[in-house]
This record gives sequence, structure tokens and C-alpha cells, in this order.
Amino acid sequence: MFFPCYNDAGTIGKMIENAMETLPSITNDFEVIVVNDASTDNSRQILAEFESRYPSHLFRVIDHAANRDYGGALQSGFANCKKEFIFYTDGDGQYDVKEIVKLLSLMSDEIGIVTGHKSKRTDSWYRAIIGILYRKIVKTIFQLSVIDVDCDFRLIRRSVFQNVQLETTSGAICIELLKKIQDAGFHLAQVTVSHFPRIYGKSQCFRPARIWKMVKSIPILWWKLVFLRWWRKN
Repeated sequence: MFFPCYNDAGTIGKMIENAMETLPSITNDFEVIVVNDASTDNSRQILAEFESRYPSHLFRVIDHAANRDYGGALQSGFANCKKEFIFYTDGDGQYDVKEIVKLLSLMSDEIGIVTGHKSKRTDSWYRAIIGILYRKIVKTIFQLSVIDVDCDFRLIRRSVFQNVQLETTSGAICIELLKKIQDAGFHLAQVTVSHFPRIYGKSQCFRPARIWKMVKSIPILWWKLVFLRWWRKN
């Protein structure tokens, strides 16, 4: 289980505690990783407390010297996980780690990824509207079978990454991840999960610079993952 963390000092500690309470009831072979994406608040100090509390085989921190954006944080997380299954969700506390059991109940030998979709988005009304439009557009132009492309609550077989290599560093990495997994022939399962209001900090994805970076990356992804794939077939 890993969490990307950027200025999540108010929530990351509780996320780790919930993980450490939940995982032993599922398996005795687990690890919890936090990818600290050059946080500028006191996230690092909080993570240091957990490093002193837990042995390194149970809890590790991957520190980025410079911010690599959401996609870069996910890439680090996937690259550093060692177990057979990888679960990730954001460190901002808007998802309940304990609901991993919903994903596990759907994981079978035929499934490569189980992904959540929000029962009800609890962000502001304008973000909810933008989210609906974004999901519909992305699902259509990338021909995705997933219901909720931006629900970052996912359980993935580590073996998937033998066939799927990720390149995107912006928030559009979720499109790349789901599209490449789908095109590689892996089966996908989906389940409804809870979504909670943000209680600390502000969304990093809704900053103008990051929105612009993601907007620019989507046409590039479409060209590579949809058009060129179609061109080669024809």
C-alpha cells in the first residue's frame, strides 16, 4: 500500500495509522510506503515519527528532492513496491483505506486491476461538474470501460507493470494507466467506494499550472494511445 503525499501533513498520519490497523487483518505480508513529493509543510517531520515507530520492512518513505507532480509520485510508488499486489490512494484523506476489502473481494486470477468509483463526490459543486464532464470526455475519446477515471483508489497486480510502462508526470497519468492496462488485455473490476470532504489543505491538482500541464498532456496521450494504435492496425 502506498500514498503519494504532497503537503498532506493534516491527513497523512491518519492514513498511515488506518493502513497499519487494516492490513494485518488481511495479510501478514505487507508494506506501507509514502512517496513524499517534496512537501513544503511539516509532512516530512510527521513521516519521520512513523519511521521511528515501525521497522523498515513495514514502513518506508520515498523522498523526492524536487516535486515531480502527481504522475511522478505514482511512478515512484509503483517502482518501489515489492509485494504481489499494489494498492494506492491519495494522502489527502478523501478515501477510506479500510475499504480496500471491497477491492480485494473482487480480485481474482482473471483480474489485473480493481478500481473504485465514487458513490458521491463531496467536493464543491463546480469541481463536481468539472469532474463529470472530464470523466465523460476522457471515457469517450480514450474508449475506456472504466466508470470513474479519476477515482484514485486502486488495487493492481504488480505483474501488470511487466507489460505497462508509464511516462506521464501530470495528473493525466490515471488515463495512461487505465488505457494501457486495458489495451494490454488485462481484465478490470469496479466497485463503489466512499468519498469524503477534504479536511486539510487544498487540492494540488486544481492549481492553474497543474491544470494547464494536464490539459496539454491529454492530446499527446490521445495521439500515442488512440490514434497511433489505430493507425498501426490499419
